[in-house]
Amino acid sequence: MPDTAAATAQLAAAASQQGLGDTLRIVLLASIVGGALLAWLLLRGYRTDDGDDNDGDAGRDANA
Repeated sequence: MPDTAAATAQLAAAASQQGLGDTLRIVLLASIVGGALLAWLLLRGYRTDDGDDNDGDAGRDANA
């Protein structure tokens, strides 16, 4: 069975030599995805229904 402490130390040393490239890439990707989701969430509130009902109950049964 491999020594996990030695493998962890080697991975940490390799990561420290690499710099912040991966971290910045993840932060950039997360901010782009978050911005897209925020825009979708905000813009869906301004959606209007083009039905005959203008009271916002389009698709509901009037007798229910």
